[in-house]
Amino acid sequence: MDQCNNSRNETIVGSPASTSIGALILTLVFVLGFPGNLFVIWSILARARKQSVTTLLILNLAFADGSLMALTPFFVIYLVMKKWVIGNVMCKILFYLCLVNMYASIHLITLMSVYRLVSVIWPQRISTITGKRTLRRVLAVVWLLVMAASIPAIIFRKVRGDVCDSFHDTDSEVVLQYTLELVLGFVIPYGIILVSYICILRRIRQTKFQRRIRSEKLILAIVLTFCLFWLPYHLINMMQVTWALCPEGSAKEILCKIWKRSRAVSSAIAFISSCANPVLYFFAGKSYIRKEGLAFMARLFEGTGLDSSRKSRQNSQNSRDRDKDADNVLMKNKESDSVTNSSSNAKPVKNGK
Repeated sequence: MDQCNNSRNETIVGSPASTSIGALILTLVFVLGFPGNLFVIWSILARARKQSVTTLLILNLAFADGSLMALTPFFVIYLVMKKWVIGNVMCKILFYLCLVNMYASIHLITLMSVYRLVSVIWPQRISTITGKRTLRRVLAVVWLLVMAASIPAIIFRKVRGDVCDSFHDTDSEVVLQYTLELVLGFVIPYGIILVSYICILRRIRQTKFQRRIRSEKLILAIVLTFCLFWLPYHLINMMQVTWALCPEGSAKEILCKIWKRSRAVSSAIAFISSCANPVLYFFAGKSYIRKEGLAFMARLFEGTGLDSSRKSRQNSQNSRDRDKDADNVLMKNKESDSVTNSSSNAKPVKNGK
């Protein structure tokens, strides 16, 4: 383990090709993602007429993604210079913030999926659990939990030589840190998301709620995009855990070279997920651009944020009204029939007798 950590040619910034690719990706991500997420935040805060559950979740997601984008210049400098020049404290803080925003993004997406599940499967209960006060409490708990889950970055990240990396005294610390990231940042949230969307798609097929297809497609695209770009990062984490558990030998050395040479690129690819969402919103909201101008994104979120529960309640109310109308018609028919029968059964009066 020490041999791998101390090998100058095998540090995470030791490969010119990987650091160049990583720096290029991060530069493009910053140029697209930072203003894009700021625009999303501005659209919701300044142009949205009403902040629904969906818009509040997207607002928090854009804040997490925008915060992550704001950190990218530091990592571009790191990759270009191939050494960490801003000290040990900033090493811990920046990687801690990265981990916080990674956890926040995936768990906010998980909340979106759970909300859609409840609104589609149990629409009559949605109003009791999605009040603004309840939602704000849930969001506060999520942010507190992700901040607590990111503490290992402060513990293990440190500057050694020219590198800001995770340094561990034992293999068990490697296993603990990266298994925790894998489980909390991928396995558990995506397990919940997968179950949610299986149930949602079944329900949509059963009830044929075609008007919900657009919002489900947008949120599903967000989920798949996040998975696509974070998967390489988690695969490298799994490879590093395997390396830590592997006995000394050539296999361990090969695994060490692979994860160290791939870390810069896989981390840069993960950042793409935070700039991809504004692009998805743009294509999803093309139909609003001509009519709404700069407010098109706010109208998109209002459209996708139309609570399914409200639609379901409206449909249920319409159904109840139709049932009442039908009952009234039946009652009138019965009354008419009873009057007719009474008239036919009455004996005719002859000569005043």
